[in-house]
Amino acid sequence: MTAQEIAATAKGNVDVLTVALGERAYDIVIGDRLLSSAGWRLRPLLPQPRTITVSDANVAAHHLAALEASLRDAAIKNASIVLPAGEATKSFAQFESLVDQLIDAGVDRQTTLIALGGGVIGDIVGFAASVILRGVPFIQIPTTLLAQVDSSVGGKTGINTSRGKNLVGTFHQPLMVLVDVATLDTLPRREVLAGYAETVKYALIEDAEFFDWLNIHGAAVRDGGRTERRYAIHEACQGKARIVGEDERESGSGRRVLLNLGHTFAHMLEAQSGFGSRLLHGEAVAIGIVLAFELSARLGYCVPADVAAVRHHLSARGLPVDLSGLVDDGWTEDALMAHMRRDKKASGGRLTFVLVGGIGQAFATWDVPEAALRTLLKDALAAGRGGAG
Repeated sequence: MTAQEIAATAKGNVDVLTVALGERAYDIVIGDRLLSSAGWRLRPLLPQPRTITVSDANVAAHHLAALEASLRDAAIKNASIVLPAGEATKSFAQFESLVDQLIDAGVDRQTTLIALGGGVIGDIVGFAASVILRGVPFIQIPTTLLAQVDSSVGGKTGINTSRGKNLVGTFHQPLMVLVDVATLDTLPRREVLAGYAETVKYALIEDAEFFDWLNIHGAAVRDGGRTERRYAIHEACQGKARIVGEDERESGSGRRVLLNLGHTFAHMLEAQSGFGSRLLHGEAVAIGIVLAFELSARLGYCVPADVAAVRHHLSARGLPVDLSGLVDDGWTEDALMAHMRRDKKASGGRLTFVLVGGIGQAFATWDVPEAALRTLLKDALAAGRGGAG
């Protein structure tokens, strides 16, 4: 496919959203089976027709060959690097390995990195792009629902440490986010559900109408409906693009902090469970959202019916909504509180919470009483143990 053919057929075949960040503005391009035309879509953005694609072993088996063929068709010279799959890849050890491989591949300041994969690949590749040679361009091609609706947009990059999630990272905006909805067809159901939690998050932040739509069509999003998935991705990306455009680095208006609905709790749960396959990020977000709504109700900000509605919605889609199956002897209030205090959004000894006045009415606060938080965690742990105190 030539550049002219791409231009002639693009209208109607893709949805294009813009993240409005001045000279760092970029497009989110959403469509079906876009990998085959990726090379021609990306080439006008490249400082030179040379890329290094980084993927993981799972994604590479399904999608790397198609992307490589597309880049060849557009006369783009490409080298590929494949990392291990899983959250453990977001580590200092794997980051060092990636940097070494990029250098061995001959990366220079005009080389564009392509992140082909889920949130783990997007985060570590974006981080590498932001620091190697003091910064090179990169492009996001997210292949999981979670990455397509959330982590690929907004420029947050990073890796984990043993002390917590995403504690080392940068802001580094991509040149483009290219979302091929067809890549979700190869995604395991559990990974789709993890992405669904981040999708519904955008409805709960400030779009009650989207939540109503998800109540009707959410099962189709989960089960492979192409039209429903594309619409849900568009709505979530539109919400994130709007917020990031107003507050790129969680400063200024402070609006970007709203994107962390459920995440203070989620990062705590991930750290306690060891950042492994036992609890996926999206699963932790689902539980975290329920805890955020429950805390909001206990503090009088929303009504219990809102908590019940969100809990039912997530549970009906197949997501976890409590700590069942997670809690062991190491799970204590003090352990969970320690993880929360190490959260990167803590400031001046105060924890940042995103709470709600109702569905679609999120707000940030730094004034949650510790006693209320400890009681919430105590009750959550008891429920996770099957009611035993």
